[in-house]
Amino acid sequence: MDSVDRSAMASRKSKSRLARTFSKVLHIRAVMGIAPYDGIPKINSHENVQSNLVKNKSRLQTFDDEDEKLRSRAATEAFVAKLFASISSVKAAYAQLQYAQAPYDPDGIQSADEMVVSELKNVSELKQCYLKKQIDESSPETTQFLAEIQEQKSLLKTYEIMGKKLDSQLKLKESELTFLREKLEEANKENKLLEKRLNSSGQLSSVLDSIHLSSLSPNHFITFLRQTIKSIRSFVQLLISEMESAEWDLHAAASSIEPGAVFWKNTHKCYAFESFVCREMFDGFNHPDYSISKDSLPEQKKRQLLFLDRFKELKSVKQMDYLAWKPKSPFARFCRAKYLRLIHPKMETSLFGNLDQRNLVNAGEYPETTFFITFAEMAKRVWLLHCLAFSFNPETSIFQVNKGSRFSEVYMESMSDEAFLSSDGSPESEPRVAFTVFPGFRIGKTTIQCQVYLCC
Repeated sequence: MDSVDRSAMASRKSKSRLARTFSKVLHIRAVMGIAPYDGIPKINSHENVQSNLVKNKSRLQTFDDEDEKLRSRAATEAFVAKLFASISSVKAAYAQLQYAQAPYDPDGIQSADEMVVSELKNVSELKQCYLKKQIDESSPETTQFLAEIQEQKSLLKTYEIMGKKLDSQLKLKESELTFLREKLEEANKENKLLEKRLNSSGQLSSVLDSIHLSSLSPNHFITFLRQTIKSIRSFVQLLISEMESAEWDLHAAASSIEPGAVFWKNTHKCYAFESFVCREMFDGFNHPDYSISKDSLPEQKKRQLLFLDRFKELKSVKQMDYLAWKPKSPFARFCRAKYLRLIHPKMETSLFGNLDQRNLVNAGEYPETTFFITFAEMAKRVWLLHCLAFSFNPETSIFQVNKGSRFSEVYMESMSDEAFLSSDGSPESEPRVAFTVFPGFRIGKTTIQCQVYLCC
């Protein structure tokens, strides 16, 4: 029995030693570099073991260097984020300082000034840290995140201050606009009162009825010129309306009147038609009676009185009554000649389907249609302006500017301000005259601007 037990115990001890030996072998392979070979463990040589240890140490060193670079980069990014946050805070404090100055707020100025000084100190401290290379951060990610939050808050504060400033400016502009509107309304009311005084039922007031050569001034001419321009525009509007009813191509018509002209707006085509009517109606304005009368005229002083008397006589009556009363007068001849020249037979046929009005005018009669009455009213105004011009000494002269001329505020009034907005200020882009809409006048040393349409 004892021998059996001893034999079993010996067998167990032998197995235990084998297990410990096998465990050591596995441990050595793991530490010193044991590789299997054809299913059988192969123990590397001493040189191989040393080489593996060097390689492992090199890998560990590389990993440590990369970690150090990442930590340094994160710390630098956190530092830059803090710097930008501080600069944004300085901007916000400075914006607050500016806002507190207008309207003047002493408490706000002091608070903003202290904030600016504080933020500048923070920037100075960051500068010293950078120079001393003390930019290490224990938790750079958290620092960067907090700095970005601070920067966004500062930017938001800056925008809020800018918004308040813009709101205050808007309120100021609105108050100025309200004030200007009130002034405009007052000016319009005054103008309406003046118009009622100067023009009663389409006729000029007694201001021009009682004028004499000694009291005649350029202001009288300017007042009547405005009435004349208004009358011309009324006729042009009626003419365009008739063209549209007859299905005319207004763009082609305007281009034929002013070739090459480029209109800033579609509604500006009317200026081309106004230019055409003015050219025809004012052609010969500088000659007494438009050179249509063969009667000899008296000397200067008597001639001035003659034209002033003509002005007073025709001004106080309706043009149609005057045409019927004096069918062979200089005004009647002027009215007939200008209508036949301004309204081409083909145009009249296209607009009205016949030449009835033209035939009546040729025969010395005057049709009482809306179209001709409007034309006759315009012709009357132009003729009266002509009479008034020759009542001055020296006589009034008419002028217009050539196409392509540079704009001059002394001699011209622009009908297209868009040309100035499109100019960049260089000589090449200066506005140029496309055509003259209404002519200008000279009365002695007084210059009345002509109205021009500009292009670039």
